[in-house]
Amino acid sequence: MRICIAGASGAFGMKHMDAIAAIEGAEVVSVVGTKTDAIKAFAEDRGVLHYTTDLAKSLARDDVDAVILATPTQLHAAQTIQCLEAGKHVMSEIPMADNVEDARKVVEAHKKTNLVAMAGHTRRFNPSHQWIHNKIEAGELTVQQMDVQTYFFRRSNKNALGQARSWTDHLLWHHACHTVDLFQYQTGETASKVQALQGPIHPELGIALDMSIGMKVPNGAICTLSLSFNNDGPFGTFFRYICDNGTYTARYDDLYDSNENKIDLTGVAVSNNGIELQDREFIAAIQEGRMPNSCVTQAIEAMETLHRLEECLEA
Repeated sequence: MRICIAGASGAFGMKHMDAIAAIEGAEVVSVVGTKTDAIKAFAEDRGVLHYTTDLAKSLARDDVDAVILATPTQLHAAQTIQCLEAGKHVMSEIPMADNVEDARKVVEAHKKTNLVAMAGHTRRFNPSHQWIHNKIEAGELTVQQMDVQTYFFRRSNKNALGQARSWTDHLLWHHACHTVDLFQYQTGETASKVQALQGPIHPELGIALDMSIGMKVPNGAICTLSLSFNNDGPFGTFFRYICDNGTYTARYDDLYDSNENKIDLTGVAVSNNGIELQDREFIAAIQEGRMPNSCVTQAIEAMETLHRLEECLEA
């Protein structure tokens, strides 16, 4: 599988570069960046023969089968549609759009093709959350509440590597997107009730740095999500699953029981790297001619719920 990664030298682009390198039969044949000198140096360092600052040039290549978009949020929808119209399978990092209208356009573009179009909801693929999902599917667990904290210290416009960003991140459309999708995925239902509050708007970034979200699905399960760019550590997203038969805490690819004993996730998946597992699903879906887990037709459900939460913030 020959893959182009757009935004390859960014924080998540490099995670995908490393993930593809670990997958047999897959290789990155083209990388796209914003600055010629920088993407050239990156390509040479990573041994990628083709580089460009124009996604269209990669899409025109016969040796590109699929594209992974690790580009700024506001480009995701247009670039996903561009890839599909060029006849390329595509996976976009989340969110698949920064508004529900554009997300719907992505789904419509996907329906016109027989191509794989996937959203990068990595939490579905983390072994920690897969373990929980397997227990739910087997009837051994029922989620009663998910209590989630997404905390960073990001009062200036920088990415996960501490580098200046050309675009502004957003707690709702980007970070809450992970939890909204995971809550609905784990409960198997769409939120029937939502509520949301946000703190003051930052005078320079133009976004709220603190946010509180609540959701409830028809079966009664609730989700409480707190997000902040004002939190001075520890950083990351931590999920507490309060279930009918135990309480568990997921920290990315690791899972702990209520006594902080680490759960052995051996055998849950072929890797303990959620990004790699996500990329493996993308490639497998292409090879097997099927819809992937987290296809855009599934991911639109999270976008619809995010839209309702946004309306709460504006009320």
